[in-house]
Amino acid sequence: MADADDTTLNEDDLAAYLTGVIDGFEGLTRIVKFQSGQSNPTYRLDAESGTYVLRAKPPGKLLPSAHQVDREFKVMQALAGTCVPVPAMLHLASDGDSPIGRAFFVMQHVEGRIFWDPALPQLDDPVERGAVFDAMNRTLAAIHSVDLEAVGLADFGRPGNYFSRQLSRWSEQWRQSKIDDIAAMEQLIAWLEDNLPADDGAVALVHGDYRLDNLIFAADQPKLLAVLDWELSTLGHPIADLAYQCMQWRLPNSGAFKGLGGIDRAEQGLPSEAQYIAAYCDRRGLRGIDDWTFYLAFSFFRLAAILQGVFKRYADGNASNPQKAQIYGRNVPALSKLALEAIENG
Repeated sequence: MADADDTTLNEDDLAAYLTGVIDGFEGLTRIVKFQSGQSNPTYRLDAESGTYVLRAKPPGKLLPSAHQVDREFKVMQALAGTCVPVPAMLHLASDGDSPIGRAFFVMQHVEGRIFWDPALPQLDDPVERGAVFDAMNRTLAAIHSVDLEAVGLADFGRPGNYFSRQLSRWSEQWRQSKIDDIAAMEQLIAWLEDNLPADDGAVALVHGDYRLDNLIFAADQPKLLAVLDWELSTLGHPIADLAYQCMQWRLPNSGAFKGLGGIDRAEQGLPSEAQYIAAYCDRRGLRGIDDWTFYLAFSFFRLAAILQGVFKRYADGNASNPQKAQIYGRNVPALSKLALEAIENG
């Protein structure tokens, strides 16, 4: 039986549909909505044939180019068999074919650990904490080293300056979804436009939301089993992913976002930001990274714009998790100010 708070999925219709399109699927007994997601609603499907995960578009009016579950399906399907661990993709339903009235896909359920706090307080061994971060670093380098032609993703993004396109996209998304004027965001957008680096031609598969709580680790070792939440993936500049992740070193460990601010990294066995960047550069054969301040400031801006969209969906009444959406949205000013601080400090 579906949970009482889940009125968006018709269990009987969904069960009949999945039985016909997924080999071996039978006996849907329970639908449980995960509460952690803020973009595409995600559900655990318990069936007699096993456990599955369904990820769908949210209901209601959506911003253009957002919530493209078909792109998530395509990229994870393409990565099967590469060095990048992903769940097995089982089925994609389009808007027109879907028994729930909106596009969704079903994938393998991967059993393991998700770490919600980057300080890893549940791990007692500093060596294991460091190994978790090293696995995260190694997998990020693997994502950016994927042979795009070989896996069929050469057309997964548009050519041209990635940061120019992204700045335009998220500036527009911000303006479409903003509720209150935030001077720091407008100041930040102006600075980013004035300091846009020249296109260096670097192109790779980028995840777009690469962070610790989008990864599943084995239950008994620091082995990364699956990378989740590929909604924002595209072809772009690989340093965008690295800078986005490195925001975590600058965010406070308390409040809406769990970062590493105020944590004694060395004592806890965690790498410093510089050590993490150096390990990534070593794995990818890079001598260093120019324009780091821009990349970091851009990452704060992009996250702020994404969360403003989450907040707008909350205001419109179709947020996946209304309580968290409200909290995240109200932190948009703080994120834009952190970006301006990064610029000021160079």
